[in-house]
Amino acid sequence: MSTASETGLASKGVKGFMDENFLLQTESARVLYHEFAAKMPVIDYHCHLPPDEIAQDKIFPNLTQIWLYGDHYKWRAMRSNGVDESYCTGSKPDKEKFGKWAATVPYTMRNPLYHWTHLELRRYFNEYDILGPANADRIYDEAGEKLNTREYSVRSLLKKMDVRVVCTTDDPLDSLEYHQQIKAEEIDLQVLPTFRPDKFILIENPSYTDFVSRLGGIVNSNIESFESLTAALRQRADFFASLGGRLADHGLERISAVEAGPEEADRVFKKRLAGQTLSPDEIEAFKSALLHELGTMYHALGWTQQFHLGAMRNNNRRALRTLGPDTGWDSIGDYSQAGALSRFLGRLDEHDQLAKTVIYNLNPADNEIIATMIGNFNDGSVAGKIQFGSGWWFMDQKHGMENQMNALSNMGLLSRFVGMLTDSRSFLSFPRHEYFRRILCNLYGNDIENGELPNDIGWIGKTIQDICYNNAKAYFKF
Repeated sequence: MSTASETGLASKGVKGFMDENFLLQTESARVLYHEFAAKMPVIDYHCHLPPDEIAQDKIFPNLTQIWLYGDHYKWRAMRSNGVDESYCTGSKPDKEKFGKWAATVPYTMRNPLYHWTHLELRRYFNEYDILGPANADRIYDEAGEKLNTREYSVRSLLKKMDVRVVCTTDDPLDSLEYHQQIKAEEIDLQVLPTFRPDKFILIENPSYTDFVSRLGGIVNSNIESFESLTAALRQRADFFASLGGRLADHGLERISAVEAGPEEADRVFKKRLAGQTLSPDEIEAFKSALLHELGTMYHALGWTQQFHLGAMRNNNRRALRTLGPDTGWDSIGDYSQAGALSRFLGRLDEHDQLAKTVIYNLNPADNEIIATMIGNFNDGSVAGKIQFGSGWWFMDQKHGMENQMNALSNMGLLSRFVGMLTDSRSFLSFPRHEYFRRILCNLYGNDIENGELPNDIGWIGKTIQDICYNNAKAYFKF
């Protein structure tokens, strides 16, 4: 691949590819980034990093295993480029898999993967060549040599990016043994569990009764009623809290919020345990009741609840059957969100039981809905109590993040935003925080130079630092 300088374009005023002022279009943006944003540490308050690999301080044998394993973003791009599944989730040798990814990279231009790929190569491996088939073997071998040293262990990689807090996403059935191990070591990094009880909400799941049985075994109780289910979940939440957990998370198509209380939920729950078929209305009633009970529990614990809304998952049934979930067959859904969100948040708020809440939206058509909804329940008790979360998944790219921040700016307070997270399974994903920070600084910088904001670099620089780090630290009480 030729760079701008190689083709003679640089001499005609074309900027160098991803130079130090990448994404920073004005001098004000450059000052805000380099003097304020770049030096801030990282709080990654939502991700899917495996805690066992942090506990073991794992060393990855090669670039494929740390970069491609489990990365459905890359798999989708490779499939779209005509790469056979055996090179994505299959059994082809690691070096051949990397070769297929390297051959795909030139075709990802204008996809955020193109920027992420080269940011990660630069920030972790000091590799400034543009990845493609011609240099794939060299980059694979040289990165592999570095990865096979203690300087590139999991904890070293986190330290390299100045990561101070990592909040993993964990099942109530998880023993949290690795979180216990990390906590006992007292390392210079907070690794905290996040409570994600979705499998106990999704009562229509064919494996639901098995999940309930396993939960009963863990809490040493026979779960036969809605009351005993909620008691068991509270017991697990208390265990999470004992290890520093202070967040819950839900990945749902939409909020369920019909009028349904514990008695109706108990009837539906017992019917499901008896193996009887539930109607759609019964399913919705149960979900609504349990979400409300969990919401009151989070408030009592002083936690923050998170809701990732709008994903349409597992669209390809053949792929789901052969490869399983979370392998890259999901898309944006067009669910109605406003009414149920209003009822759910309002019911909790009515009795002063609404916990701090972060709502992540996957459908850009709903940005203004979420941006205005949060203002209905910001009651002044906490700055930014109800948050419009950063652009996630398919919106975790330049325009998606700009759209989310513009909607929040227009209808709320961007200055109180808790900022970026990786939502990633990869230990090489932390330059996404840099990507976000550059985009954020560019927004403010353009407004300064357009005369839409005052040229008060001190105050706006502080606001940038708050969004990058300080707001999250205060909001989540890290």
